[in-house]
Amino acid sequence: MLHVKQWMSALTAGVLLGFSAMAMAQEPVDINTASVEVIAEALNGVGLKRAEAIVEYREKHGAFQSLADLEAVKGIGASTLSRNQDRILFE
Repeated sequence: MLHVKQWMSALTAGVLLGFSAMAMAQEPVDINTASVEVIAEALNGVGLKRAEAIVEYREKHGAFQSLADLEAVKGIGASTLSRNQDRILFE
């Protein structure tokens, strides 16, 4: 019986840790200061290549002011922005 309790305790801890990690991944990101890695991790459908394009565009053209500004980045379209609008900050 003790073995089952230990297993259930470990399972519960794993589930809670998983929910915690999901909650952290959904924290909004300041698109004007975040690193490539942070952008890629925080935004759905944005991997390292697109995150690099966002940072490069930002460095060349200045800070983004709105979601519409991000559409100028190659590979970032309305669908990607729609999925991530609650995850992007402009501060």
